[in-house]
Amino acid sequence: MHSIVDFLPTGWPESNLMIAFGVLLAFGTLGGLLAARVRWLPTITGFMACGLVIGPSGIGLLPQSTLDGARVLVDIALGLILFRLGAALHPWAVVHDRRLLITSLVESLATFAAILGLMHLLGASHTVATLVAAIAVSSSPSVLIHVADELHARGPTIKAAMSLVAINNVLAFVLYSMTLPLALESARFEPLAALALPAYQLVGAVIVALGVGFVTTRIARQTRRNEQHLRFALLVGAVMLSLGLAVALRVSTLFTALALGIVCRWLQGRSRLTRVEFGGGGDVFFVILFVVAGANLHLSDLVEHAPAALGFVLMRCLAKAVAVYACGRAFGFAHRRSTAVSLMLLPMAGLAIGLVQSTAGLVPELGAQVGAVVLAAVAVFETFGPPLVAYALRLCGEARPVDDAAPQPGVTPSAADGSTHR
Repeated sequence: MHSIVDFLPTGWPESNLMIAFGVLLAFGTLGGLLAARVRWLPTITGFMACGLVIGPSGIGLLPQSTLDGARVLVDIALGLILFRLGAALHPWAVVHDRRLLITSLVESLATFAAILGLMHLLGASHTVATLVAAIAVSSSPSVLIHVADELHARGPTIKAAMSLVAINNVLAFVLYSMTLPLALESARFEPLAALALPAYQLVGAVIVALGVGFVTTRIARQTRRNEQHLRFALLVGAVMLSLGLAVALRVSTLFTALALGIVCRWLQGRSRLTRVEFGGGGDVFFVILFVVAGANLHLSDLVEHAPAALGFVLMRCLAKAVAVYACGRAFGFAHRRSTAVSLMLLPMAGLAIGLVQSTAGLVPELGAQVGAVVLAAVAVFETFGPPLVAYALRLCGEARPVDDAAPQPGVTPSAADGSTHR
């Protein structure tokens, strides 16, 4: 005969994904509220600070095993953010905007060359140096999108910055895929496999994005103007489906989400699919992403790799800022706008972490060497990046007072003036 004791826990309850989800949201919201009390401090900083406090480097409320189990939540958050970034980029607009394309190429190649040279000076192998340089090209869409939304920013400067971040993330993926065969050959992959695997992951991601994007845009065309909530549900479903297919087919989940946004922007027609505002549903994933990022910061690693990380940070900031500012001035843009755009491209976060994890999954020994520098640098960028983006938006005059910033229903702040989405 069973007694009530048989149904009671025998010890301290084990953590699970739902507990982690609740803790992340509760403490992340608290951190955001505290940060909001400081006028110049973005809520992202509060999310991350709270994550650091409750993570393994703090009081340990979220142990590393729980953070590892919450990886799926982070993947979904990054997928939605990368989709939104890709949706800001129409492929034909890039082809026809010579200034945007040249600026992005100059900035990305300058960053790659600068970090490659630095890593060689620090004594890294050619393979490690090239991988780190490719990852350094990427910028953080999550920081830019969240801070811009928080400050209700809209205008040509934020539009240019969003487009540049989208393009240089695409270029980072391409450079990373071109570099990956070197890493695979060092891990004794057959030459053909070393060449074919990166190509398969990149091309496979595009094919998945094209297929899901085609179906999604066809469904979206059946929605009416006032059915924004249905388009939001459709977008979340499309991102989840594309991520699931990417995992099943073993292609790049990050590039699949970014490509899906670009494809949907290209094929959406009059459905207004990519103009959907994520609202509170999107904020949930932003909170989770940055609290987990803060919880994953290890202060001991940051101290250990501080010289290399600081050199990486300084060289990357110099390369990006100088290249973007110089191109902006050469094309006749004002000093404030050129400066603001250059600052908005400096943060580096989730995408870089994802590429480090991809490297570790394929070649663990190289992943550890790449991650030692990149993850320590990410900790620095995540600390000063959000306030820097907030300053840039105020510098260019596109951060709007709350009372003046209510966007039209169903339109993102960046698209309310009709300049970002077509």
